Amino acid sequence: MSEELPLRLGDRQPSVVKLTPMLQQYLRLKEHYPDAILLYRLGDFYEMFFEDAERASRLLDLTLTSRSKGDDSRIPLCGVPHHSVQPYVQKLLEHGHKVAICEQIEDPATAKGIVDRKVVRVITPGTVLEEESLDPSAPSYLAAVIARAERHALVVDLSTGELRATEGESLGGLEEELGRLRPREVIVATGSLDAATLARLPPTLRTSELPSEAFASERLSDWLEKRLGAGAAEPWRARPLAAAALGALLGYLDRQLVGTEHLRAPEPYQTEEFLVVDDTSRRNLELVESVRGERVGSLLWVLDRTQTPMGARVLRRWLLYPLLDPARIGERLDAVEELSGEPALRDELALSLDGLGDLERLAGRIGSGTASPRDVVRLRQALGRGEAVQTRLGDVRAAPLRRLREAIRPLPSLRDLVARALVDVPPLSARQGDLIRAGYRAEIDELRALRHDGKSWISALEARERARTGIGSLKVRYNKVFGYYIEVTNPNLKLVPVDYQRRQTIAGGERFVTPELKDYESKVLGAEERLRALESGLFEDLVRDVAQHLPEIVATAGALAELDALRSLAAVAVDGRYIRPLLDRSTSIEIREGRHPVIERMLPSGRFVPNDVELDPDRAQIVVLTGPNMAGKSTYLRQTALIALMAQMGSFVPAERAKLCVFDRIFTRIGASDKLARGRSTFMVEMTETASILNTGTPRSLILLDEIGRGTATFDGLALAWAVVEQLQSRARAKTLFATHYHELTELGGLLPGVRNYHVAVKEAGSNIVFLRKVAPGSADKSYGIEVARLAGLPAAVVARAREILDQHERSERSLSASLRAREGDGRAGPMQLTIFTPLNSEVVRAVENADLDNMKPLEALNLLAELKKQIKP
Repeated sequence: MSEELPLRLGDRQPSVVKLTPMLQQYLRLKEHYPDAILLYRLGDFYEMFFEDAERASRLLDLTLTSRSKGDDSRIPLCGVPHHSVQPYVQKLLEHGHKVAICEQIEDPATAKGIVDRKVVRVITPGTVLEEESLDPSAPSYLAAVIARAERHALVVDLSTGELRATEGESLGGLEEELGRLRPREVIVATGSLDAATLARLPPTLRTSELPSEAFASERLSDWLEKRLGAGAAEPWRARPLAAAALGALLGYLDRQLVGTEHLRAPEPYQTEEFLVVDDTSRRNLELVESVRGERVGSLLWVLDRTQTPMGARVLRRWLLYPLLDPARIGERLDAVEELSGEPALRDELALSLDGLGDLERLAGRIGSGTASPRDVVRLRQALGRGEAVQTRLGDVRAAPLRRLREAIRPLPSLRDLVARALVDVPPLSARQGDLIRAGYRAEIDELRALRHDGKSWISALEARERARTGIGSLKVRYNKVFGYYIEVTNPNLKLVPVDYQRRQTIAGGERFVTPELKDYESKVLGAEERLRALESGLFEDLVRDVAQHLPEIVATAGALAELDALRSLAAVAVDGRYIRPLLDRSTSIEIREGRHPVIERMLPSGRFVPNDVELDPDRAQIVVLTGPNMAGKSTYLRQTALIALMAQMGSFVPAERAKLCVFDRIFTRIGASDKLARGRSTFMVEMTETASILNTGTPRSLILLDEIGRGTATFDGLALAWAVVEQLQSRARAKTLFATHYHELTELGGLLPGVRNYHVAVKEAGSNIVFLRKVAPGSADKSYGIEVARLAGLPAAVVARAREILDQHERSERSLSASLRAREGDGRAGPMQLTIFTPLNSEVVRAVENADLDNMKPLEALNLLAELKKQIKP
């Protein structure tokens, strides 16, 4: 039976296609998932038809074939092997498509008519759970966002069951938080964010719009009360936007056919609880990746000595969310200090954690219904490692270590159940069979014995029939089409007994069956089918039993991950000779012999030159740092920020001594970049970032500015840099390191209180310079730019000419401070008129201006020129 369908492919005219029952089934399923590419299971392949096939063939570089219906209509078709489908799914996701997985839910060998199928899962960028498609050391966040009246709510993560929500006051805060989280997918309420806001989001971010009514807090209330009992939703009534976003997320997961049993109870958090480092500063400081986008060369690369993927993710989260509470920071430092002082404990923990795997994401796959038999076996092994870790923690003293020890739940009875039920190395899929251990269920043992004994039975039957018929070449065989049969060659057909029933004629003979063979076939094939069904059912029961313990498993995974991160920080502290920082609620910092953790690791041992840093709101609120390029100014700025950030994340720091206040924000404006695709030049980006710093910096912020004003003309740039320093000193009051090549700015050290001059020392040896990398009080006497250019290989003639020009400018330069006049009333530096280079001679200028060049005779012009030359001669 078939039906007809008008089919349009691309711009071609529609044609009438007669559909088989299979294609009718395909289209019925496709109707429910029109926005997804449907992978339709057909034997050993996932097939795609019609527009899905045309689109996928281009994106996946597949050969596009077709099903011919015997007339002029041809149905586009392409497919991928079912056993290696994940790379294809991942590529479709990267191109922005959703993927619906359609499976056969009955055995084709026993199905009557068309095999029953259904969509078992819809995969989107934020709902990927497959291990091979996830970065093990980074989270895989799915976020839901709703914005009303300049407020926003955000909720995150699926693969590990982490569920967190925050509410903020501005869309700028939303963009900042999305930049920090980098979710793989964001669910947005239709019309909630305007086009301008969406355009400012990271271009790699995938967004899925849902109608605003999908953002309903009632769904969250029902889910929480079902999971945790009556009253569980009460705390969320005070956070209506967060509750609505959580409700949308749960509904979205339900529509994607993703289980939520592994999701933890949602936790509220406020961004105000953490040190804020905006996206620009994260890039400049190279926190999680280098400027080249690589892990090597980042601070995370230095700090990550974790043994588990989940530990690596915790460490990454700590790095992106440093704390503001000195007490919480102190507790984390207590744990790092104890582990640093116990090398045997540290080594034993590393040994136990190594190979433990990703227990968090294992729990996620179990809760979402996508776990394989090997996942469950790995779960048992991980819980066993957890017990070893708990034993090794023994009598630890630090409060965080004691808390983590108590949070570990080894679940010995569950491990015993899994060990009794599953073989040590089960197949990837429960459908493959042979996953239940012998002795676990008597019926399975009996069916396996029947299958095993079948070979010997067939051999015995073959020998018996050869003896009975006298046909020495008689064979008993099996194939999937005809089942078991007896094969006799043509010369021996005259010897075939009368009880043989002809089944098939072949080129060299004929195939027969006997009543005995038919009875055996029915028995064996039925046993194989019952065996697969029984093993699959037992595995599903086992997964349900494991899922009952998900809260304990998730808690254990979290504890082991945090412990792994602490052990990593301790190992780095010992190997790097880091010290415990002192943090308090004061307003000053003092770092002795501070070092840049990344550069120090990349240089040969002992080559890095350490430096001191002192910032105080009264004596040294702003440090104006001068010195040549390549001398180490940017390194000095960055290492100060990294030491402060490491301290607030709970890490030891690379220094001889570090006494630090707690910063609320760290800002950096370092390096040149543009965003031409968004119409923003290098200088515009520089000024935009500087404006953000000036508008949001507070007295508890740390600001690092490098070469403000260099993207425009000299006079404009100097004026802007000067005004920025004044604003930071008088309004923002933030502790600031200000690196510059404008030597005129060093005059501010004598004009503004709290401004101090420092320079990076160099040593001149004849025409050469040596970078000493040492920061010292006072200003640099010159920038050495021409010397650096010579070292870079600029032609000698260019260097010589540059020195001549520089000499002329320096002779004509006059002090900038002479152009400043005090502001009336408060005595602070007032408006200024900048004239960095004095005109050659004002009389000369006036003579030229007054000359009537149009009517001047040549001789008169030569006389004027000679007179002007006399006036400018030194």
